[in-house]
Amino acid sequence: MDFTYDELKTVLSGLGYQETNKGKTSGSRVAFINVESTHIIRIHKPHPKNIIKAYALQYIIDELKQQGLL
Repeated sequence: MDFTYDELKTVLSGLGYQETNKGKTSGSRVAFINVESTHIIRIHKPHPKNIIKAYALQYIIDELKQQGLL
């Protein structure tokens, strides 16, 4: 089962994260910053498809577990 970038944004938003990037020079790099803890999750936006790679999803899961959010 595929997990899309839009689904990821929805989940992370529900956990208190906001999406940000560094402007035009950031390319596909994005960061999700938790507004309470200032914890940052950095990933590359998937392209050309909108599907999150398995290794990136595992990284995100690990980060959320370390923060006590999962």
